[in-house]
Amino acid sequence: MLLLSFDTTILNVALPTMADSIGATTGDMQWIVDSYTVVFAAAMLPAGLIGDRFGRRRMLVVGLAVFLAGSVAGALVDSPGAVIAARTVMGLGGAFVMPLALSVIPSLFGPAERPKAVAIGSTAMAMGMPLGPIIGGALLKNFWWGSVFLVNIPLVALAIAACLWLLPESRDPAAPRVRISSTFFAAAGLGSLVYGIIEAPARGWGDPVVAIALAAGVVLLGALVVRERSVPRPMLDMGLLRQRGFLWNAVAATLVSFVLTGMVFVLPSYLQGALGYDALGTGLRLLPMMGGLTVSARLAPSLVAKAGPRPVITAGLLLLAAGGFLGATTGAGDGYGAIAVWLTVAGVGLGLCVVPSMNGALGALPRERAGSGAGLIQTLRQTGAAIGVAVLGSVLAAGFRGRLHTAGLDPASAHAARESLAGAHAVAGRVGDRALAASANTAYLHGMDVALVVCGGTALVAALLLAVFLPNPRPGRAGDAGGAAGGPGGAGRAAGGPGGSERAGASASASGAGTSAAEAGTSEPEAGAAASEAAGAGALAGRPADARQ
Repeated sequence: MLLLSFDTTILNVALPTMADSIGATTGDMQWIVDSYTVVFAAAMLPAGLIGDRFGRRRMLVVGLAVFLAGSVAGALVDSPGAVIAARTVMGLGGAFVMPLALSVIPSLFGPAERPKAVAIGSTAMAMGMPLGPIIGGALLKNFWWGSVFLVNIPLVALAIAACLWLLPESRDPAAPRVRISSTFFAAAGLGSLVYGIIEAPARGWGDPVVAIALAAGVVLLGALVVRERSVPRPMLDMGLLRQRGFLWNAVAATLVSFVLTGMVFVLPSYLQGALGYDALGTGLRLLPMMGGLTVSARLAPSLVAKAGPRPVITAGLLLLAAGGFLGATTGAGDGYGAIAVWLTVAGVGLGLCVVPSMNGALGALPRERAGSGAGLIQTLRQTGAAIGVAVLGSVLAAGFRGRLHTAGLDPASAHAARESLAGAHAVAGRVGDRALAASANTAYLHGMDVALVVCGGTALVAALLLAVFLPNPRPGRAGDAGGAAGGPGGAGRAAGGPGGSERAGASASASGAGTSAAEAGTSEPEAGAAASEAAGAGALAGRPADARQ
């Protein structure tokens, strides 16, 4: 879990350096992030079911080995397409690691020890969030960009050795079978939708390729919903969305992933390309968001216990919106101080949103559906992260190209300059055009500001919707104390209270402990809310069908 969290944030710092070294465009950088996230989101549920049937330890080791192979390949290649392919392989491996890493906990720990075990795992994920930018920056300062992939090797080797030495094998032959059709619909639908969004700024929204890709994505994802609603034991239980508490908490968690991944995607290139910080300096300057998130995530459970989840989540979304709008006011003459302020505000808002929304979603469900609910909300969050990078990266690219002045350049140089900030600076250095470099910085800042307006607007709309529609169960009311508390064990009490299934209760209890333990950040830019990934995976890991052997 530390490995996945670490890898997510280290990549964000490396992207600008990679763009300069291998000639990656803005669209390439979007795909370097989204190739991992799309595969991760589509393969996570079938990967968990495969582990249930064929052995969780065995498939966890397989997932780590696949992740290792992708990391080695990523370090050895030298073109954007090859890096995207390597990241795709890493996403497939990560899809096995995430749901299975916590699924083995019920076979190792009893009910009293289980929340502590998940809390330790969640803390490990949280530690990876700030360590990634710092270690990544240090590596990039002294080595080539491929070192951010090679650093995974000792971590993976240690994880594989620990699995083989410490973990007993467990499986559940009665788990739902993996449906190839549903897996295809998920991967192809999300991939097609993301492709259309990423290609739109360059080709135009009316381009036939873009239109076909977007239409195909909608049709395939619709087919996924129809398929899953028609089978008795679906991989994605869409019927859960009829539960009002689950639905609106899931909306909050998904939109937060959308905003977070977009913010973390657009900022590093500005810090490095326009403000001139090196990779290590960029990593250090992302820490105010992590700090604000960590502090507010620890305060969120007590606030929910006093006021209920609705005002806390709404306040968090409003703070997240304020951070986005403050960031959109960044001007060419502003230094890092202004950026640190809005990063901190956004981080505080994130911490107030993610913990209560994850716990509230799981706590709104009956115990026998806690596992399937965790699987659905994690898939929605990963989908939000993938679309966030696609949409906000495309907004950034359109704003950048619209403001960049390339008059006087030959067509080839003008095309190269419009592809990315790093590309524009490379052209400016080659032709000795300082005005082009200044124009590139201003144009990128404009595109970033527009993307942050979209972030702020998304968070504001989400806050208004949840203020109206999100239920607000209060502590002490019969039947909803666990969901309302939003703190450690909250989801566990809702999902597996006295007399309930030990496995369902254990999984949801692990979820509550995991979310409250140390919530932090995104998915693949899911740089994402990493500890909530652990929390949701914890609930998924112990779904009611589990059987320990």
